[in-house]
Amino acid sequence: MPDHVYQKIELTGSSAVSIEAAIENAVAKAGETIKTLRWFEVVETRGHIDNGKVAHWQVTIKVGYTLP
Repeated sequence: MPDHVYQKIELTGSSAVSIEAAIENAVAKAGETIKTLRWFEVVETRGHIDNGKVAHWQVTIKVGYTLP
């Protein structure tokens, strides 16, 4: 197995549905241009409250990918 070099980027995904959907939205969007995504780590989670209920999620992640 060859040695790899990785790069990390930070993304913030959002969703009105769930934390998981916010993460998936960010990963999917990055995957449109970066084909070698390998892992992610959640670094921040926050949300918006409207009328006493969670209305929206925002999740900041760091995504690692291999360099060619």
